[in-house]
Amino acid sequence: MAVKQLLKLKFFNETFSFDKFFDSLVEGISPPIKIEEYDTAVGGSDTAIESILQFPEAPKFRPLFEGARKEVGDLCLKIDVVLDKLRMDFVAYENKHKESFEELQEGVEDLTENFDRLDSRVASVSETAAEIGDQLKNADFQKKTANETINLVRFMMYFNETSGYVGEEPSLFFDDDRVAEAAAVAQKLRAIAEDSISGVHGVPAHTALNGNGGLEVAAKNLQAYCNELENRLLGKFDAASQKGDLWTMRNCAIILNQFNKGGSVMQRYIASRPMFMDLEVMSKDAHAILGTEEGIAQVDDLMNSLASVYKEIADSVQTEAKTVAVVFPSPDAVMSILVQRVMEQRVNLLIEKIVSKPSLSSPPPMEQGGLLLYLNILSGAYGKTKELANEFQAIGCGELNMEACVESLFKSYLEDYAEFELTSLNQLHKAKTLELKSCPLADISQSRRNSILHPFSPVSPQRRNSAMHSYAPISVSVVEEFVEWNEEAVTRCKLLTLKEPPGILATNMKAIFTCLLDQVSQYVTEGLERAIEALKEAAALRERFMFNSNTNRKVVSAMAVAAEAASSAGESSFRAFMAAIQSATTNMTMLQRFFNASVSQSLLAQEGAHAACCDAIASAIADAENAALRGLQGSLDTVLAEVERLLAAEQKATDYKLLDESLTPEPTTACSSVITFVTRMAEVTNGALDGLNREAFLIQLGYGLYKSLIQNWKRFAFNPSGGLRLKRDVSEYAAFARRFMTPAVDEKFVLFGMMVNVFIVAPESLPTLMEGMLRDVREEALGLIELRDDYKKAKVANILSSMNT
Repeated sequence: MAVKQLLKLKFFNETFSFDKFFDSLVEGISPPIKIEEYDTAVGGSDTAIESILQFPEAPKFRPLFEGARKEVGDLCLKIDVVLDKLRMDFVAYENKHKESFEELQEGVEDLTENFDRLDSRVASVSETAAEIGDQLKNADFQKKTANETINLVRFMMYFNETSGYVGEEPSLFFDDDRVAEAAAVAQKLRAIAEDSISGVHGVPAHTALNGNGGLEVAAKNLQAYCNELENRLLGKFDAASQKGDLWTMRNCAIILNQFNKGGSVMQRYIASRPMFMDLEVMSKDAHAILGTEEGIAQVDDLMNSLASVYKEIADSVQTEAKTVAVVFPSPDAVMSILVQRVMEQRVNLLIEKIVSKPSLSSPPPMEQGGLLLYLNILSGAYGKTKELANEFQAIGCGELNMEACVESLFKSYLEDYAEFELTSLNQLHKAKTLELKSCPLADISQSRRNSILHPFSPVSPQRRNSAMHSYAPISVSVVEEFVEWNEEAVTRCKLLTLKEPPGILATNMKAIFTCLLDQVSQYVTEGLERAIEALKEAAALRERFMFNSNTNRKVVSAMAVAAEAASSAGESSFRAFMAAIQSATTNMTMLQRFFNASVSQSLLAQEGAHAACCDAIASAIADAENAALRGLQGSLDTVLAEVERLLAAEQKATDYKLLDESLTPEPTTACSSVITFVTRMAEVTNGALDGLNREAFLIQLGYGLYKSLIQNWKRFAFNPSGGLRLKRDVSEYAAFARRFMTPAVDEKFVLFGMMVNVFIVAPESLPTLMEGMLRDVREEALGLIELRDDYKKAKVANILSSMNT
């Protein structure tokens, strides 16, 4: 059976598929298998599957496959032949390419060598050309210099002739179209002549030129020519300026720039400005600020007027700056001169008009504003002038130092500024002190004071006047005013203190703050001292009308009104002192905050200044604290004295000898009065003191109250019902102590409440009580037992003595 030629070499040039090859090989021989029959057989028995898989045509494939195998082998041999041929062709092509590459490489090397020789040649030719160019340039420069020298010699000979010049007159100096060139040549000739005369630059003096001696004549004639030419150009410049011909002005300015660097034309232009020549303009400035002959009283109005005039000046300078930029070749130099002239003439005149320096020995009175008015005007004018200087800086003023310019205008005012500031602060403080002294308190009316001083005994007029007179208490608003003065002074100090010498700002700031510290310290300390004196006066008044349990009842009745008034005065003095303490604390805190916020940082520039101020603050606080401590002791005495007065006046012997034991005990009148009073005082204390100060004061008050109560109760005898009432009083006092005082004070009242049981229990129960809850306070309890109304009758002493045995 012949095998179809199914394999060809071209088949392998494309994608080869074995499945397709096999299908084409067995096409027509292999019977088709239906998918449905196979699926059915798979689901059935093994016999069904074998019947489907039987292949009777299998022997037909053997020769077919053997033929295909032989054909594949033949193709492999053919492919090997083709590969050998391709391999030989590739080797031949590679050898040929290698030979071509080597030939090209040799050609490139030859070409590179040729290019190197060409480059070297070009470089050599370029160098030669450059040398030739330099020689030609030097030759041209030498030629030009020689021609200029020839012309200069000819021009110099022309100007050096004393009689007539033999030869053709140079047209350069007579041609109006060549004025710029003539000016440059004339300036150069004049410089040569002057150097020759002075013997500088190696030119011997009195060098002969054309047999006419030295160049003195030439120098003189050149100077005259330059002056004449400069004047002519200045005249032309002035005429163009009046017409507003900026182009002509610029041409003239450019030429005149060769004469003294244009100084003459700059000065001429600036001097011709209306702001300097027109008297009406300058008088308008003064009138705009000062107004009528009386002038303007308000500093703000004055500064607003000054700012308005400064704005007009700045606008004028701005307008001139635009013209200067167009006309002059060196506008910065012109603007520097213009601005300096404005500052020295117009601005300085305004400053002299509005800032009138007063005398320190006889300063103006406060009714006329005092030194503060002068300082406010000075600082305002200085600030506005600095703002104007900043505007000039923005407009452009060349190399002019505007800060130094402003300081030079105000130098005479700033050199001794600190002395004026300190004197002003002292003047303000003195005026405020007089104001406070002229406003006495009216807390206590004259009739009431007269009632207080009801004459049981003669009272001197001096004592009466002393009691009547009182100054205003410490006020936070007054110290706020002090601080406000100082804050304004600090602001002025930072503005007006000169930059030199170094550290002067810290020195001035320290002096200004020290002034405030002295004022506040004096005010606070004196205020506390006045409050202490009020406490002393109230104490003296209280002593005059004090009575005790042994005082005759008729005398007590007669003294009651005066004693009540004295008591009211004591309470008022206590409240006044606590208010003074509170205000003093607020004021010293305000002082420290101001120091930290506004002064502290500026003092760091000077060694020791900050530490010195901190020490001074600490010393002032210590002085105030010492006065406060003395006053607090007086306040404590006042409260306890009133407690003793209330107890003496309102505590009755019958309070603790109740007959009806069935009644629920109520607090005694004295207890209610005392608690009402000390509650008021404790509330005042809580509002005035804080922290440890409040705690310490209330502790002392609690101990003193406890001691006064014990002394008061020792005057009475107690039956069981009275003991219950005393226990109720003690519980009320303990509740008060718990509300305002520390646990230590509360514990004392609680312990005393336990000891009160010695009045309540039966005599035979006392030993058990003493050995029980009162073991730790036995001695105190024994003292109280003696106050029992049945102490002798029930033979309590014997009962207690049997307890000891």
